[in-house]
Amino acid sequence: MVSSSPFKASFLGPRYWLTWVGIFFLYLISWLPHKLQLALGKLLGRLVHRFMKRRRHIAEVNIRLCFPEMPEHEQRELVRKNMENTGIAMMETGMAWWWPEWRVKKVYGSIKGLEYFQQIQQSGKGVLLLVPHILHLEMASRVMGLKHQGIGFYRPHNNPLMEYFTTNGRLRSNEYLIGKKDVKGLLQALKNKKVCYYLPDQDYGRNRCEFAPFYAVKDTATTTGALLFANSKNCETVSLTSRRDENGCYHLEVLPILENFPSGDNLADVTRVNQRMEQAINVAPEQYMWLHRRFKTRPDKNAPSYYK
Repeated sequence: MVSSSPFKASFLGPRYWLTWVGIFFLYLISWLPHKLQLALGKLLGRLVHRFMKRRRHIAEVNIRLCFPEMPEHEQRELVRKNMENTGIAMMETGMAWWWPEWRVKKVYGSIKGLEYFQQIQQSGKGVLLLVPHILHLEMASRVMGLKHQGIGFYRPHNNPLMEYFTTNGRLRSNEYLIGKKDVKGLLQALKNKKVCYYLPDQDYGRNRCEFAPFYAVKDTATTTGALLFANSKNCETVSLTSRRDENGCYHLEVLPILENFPSGDNLADVTRVNQRMEQAINVAPEQYMWLHRRFKTRPDKNAPSYYK
């Protein structure tokens, strides 16, 4: 459990000077007018689209695989908008980490479905909240924190200075954080009737996975990690959708409890998880993290990579 991250004198050493430069500029930008930050983020995203060809290629492949019926010009447009939103996400990180509460309230759009949290907690259980890797997740969590703080289940950063800022930034909207290897910690949080974020939509390899449908890809490597936690008698499972509207305001919705989940059929259960992820992504496809290699693990180990 991580409830604070202390500053260390070693952070002032030469090893971290370049990190400090990046943090300094991100902090300064976070105090610019909101609309200007969105515009700068969009511009940055266009640079990503033009110059980070490897990342653009990954997004192109993912979108082509997921939406094979989509006309090519619409696929290209979705990739372009996704890159713009990737740039905006960098600005949103600074907003989430350093904005005072009064500024966060200005971009609060709506939150629906909080009654599911109340229903589950009143029954004496914790909430496993399934969330996709939306690009604005840092700000979505900060907005959710205005109404209901949760527990973040995350991968600690390899750079200790970035870990310091990431941890303290996320603790503005979460009660505490749990490292991804601390399975017992998350189970205990559920036992304590907490709302626990869990992101089940990336390719974590063959270990503890099922090959289940995800959009048009029928054999997508899908982690069974969600089932490990959902199997707890102290837990009910819901999911979250989120989007940023054209005015830069955030709209979140908690979707209903997954009934008879897990059922004992791992393939059927992770398929239901993927369906919830699709439902969330479809709210704003351009705001999803298409830049990760979602389909890198294939059933046939000898099959060529989609991303070559």
